[in-house]
Amino acid sequence: MDSDAIIVGAGLAGLAAACELADAGRRVLVLDQEPEASLGGQAFWSFGGLFLVDSPEQRRMGVRDSRDLALQDWMATAGFDRAEDHWPRKWAEAYVDWAAGEKRAWLRAMGIRFFPVVGWAERGGYVASGPGNSVPRFHVTWGTGPGVLEPFVRRARAHEAAGRLSFRFRHRVDALTTTNGVVDGVRGAVLAPSGVARGESSTREVVGEFALRAGAVVVASGGIGGNHDLVRAHWPARLGAPPDRMLSGVPAHVDGRMLAIAEDAGARVVNRDRMWHYTEGLHNWDPVWPQHGIRILPGPSSLWVDATGRRLPAPLFPGFDTLGTLAHIRGTGHDHTWFVLTQRIIEKEFTLSGSEQNPDLTGRNVRLVLKRVLPGAPAPVAAFQERGSDFVHARTLAALVDGMNALAGAPLVDRATLEAEVVARDRELDNPFGKDAQWHAIARARTYRGDRLIRVARPHRLLDPAAGPLIAVRLSIVTRKTLGGLETDLEGRALAADGRPIPGLWAAGEAAGFGGGGVHGYRALEGTFLGGCLFSGRAAGRSAAAAV
Repeated sequence: MDSDAIIVGAGLAGLAAACELADAGRRVLVLDQEPEASLGGQAFWSFGGLFLVDSPEQRRMGVRDSRDLALQDWMATAGFDRAEDHWPRKWAEAYVDWAAGEKRAWLRAMGIRFFPVVGWAERGGYVASGPGNSVPRFHVTWGTGPGVLEPFVRRARAHEAAGRLSFRFRHRVDALTTTNGVVDGVRGAVLAPSGVARGESSTREVVGEFALRAGAVVVASGGIGGNHDLVRAHWPARLGAPPDRMLSGVPAHVDGRMLAIAEDAGARVVNRDRMWHYTEGLHNWDPVWPQHGIRILPGPSSLWVDATGRRLPAPLFPGFDTLGTLAHIRGTGHDHTWFVLTQRIIEKEFTLSGSEQNPDLTGRNVRLVLKRVLPGAPAPVAAFQERGSDFVHARTLAALVDGMNALAGAPLVDRATLEAEVVARDRELDNPFGKDAQWHAIARARTYRGDRLIRVARPHRLLDPAAGPLIAVRLSIVTRKTLGGLETDLEGRALAADGRPIPGLWAAGEAAGFGGGGVHGYRALEGTFLGGCLFSGRAAGRSAAAAV
């Protein structure tokens, strides 16, 4: 044996598993096809949101939460309805118990801290038994994604210095090896050294081969979001035809290769058609990887219209139901939609997802964070307004429509249609009553002081000149997360088609659907992807350590 355990993938799930194995005194090899600059994988680029239940941060903001309410929300949101959902259900119950229990204390013991204002993502907008978060649960890590990674990288480097762990970058696994039905190693290609920066595409030139053996192999290689061919191949019919044009919310190396490789070794992939793609994507004016898309994390006030200017139906408001909105958009026959808003709204409500788009939180700079409550758009948002290709600014609605059609390259937006939508929306402000569900949602949101402070603008008419200029933002679909994956039991052991664990093989993170082959079901409550990597990586690492 070359090692006690081999981890395939040096992202957050792989690091969590590796640290658990090394903590137990096991010798660990961590392989990754990318250069060392990309250590930590996708987690580095994330906003650092973590799903916690009944936390001190929630209670300080006046939020009353409970394990039962969170589980109710999770199950309603997931919509489990298949035989393959047996293990995902069990993972969901275990994850909610963890989020309501030791998760926060475990993270704090490693030095992780949270921004005091808890965010309210995926608000749902349906009935109590429908999808969505009933209360704010999105805890932003102080330091965003790099802040989540930091303690795991530190632990791994300490084990590396002690001789218990070794990283082998530019090692691409092409097959799992088996002996008498037991997975006992990997083989693959050594790729040419690459000096590209984190997230940039690296060469696939092969300069050698390798074969390594170990008592345990953990697949933690991520999903398929960077491989648009695979995304389209598994696109579910229930969402209509796959888009002709998509942006990528993840680097190109998130290619899904290891899913098929694990299948060849007997593992079972379930729920391939469940995916989590965002509908509020912008073309990054300063891209790192091909087709680099940045997601807007919107407040609830923008008017969301389709490519022709028709308003999206309730409750498909900004920040309410990602999957429902995606299904509606695919039914329109177009790949893009629009936010119509004012400068006042963009200054208060627009946040961009990603560590690099939030230098104040990522850099733990209190002085910069305090500027979020001051007038003016955050600097990264202002940069997109000035340099991005998806923004139209105008003083009149007629000029705005002309700009939208020029940007779309066709006269798709009908001025009369959009004007009727805007005027009807604005007219609802004439009295404190009204029937517009979005206005009621905005009023409800402003009762939460976190939203009122930094996330939801004071209600005003879009056509109020004092709130201008008018802004239209073209939104594209941006690929992000794979919700299905390798089926695993609660120990992270990969399962065969007959439901029995495959000796020697574990899976964690996005490659395992964040647990069980799809812990989120059809929809995610947000803040659950990084946490899913941590929870499943920890479980797989502990189980593998006990087995070797």
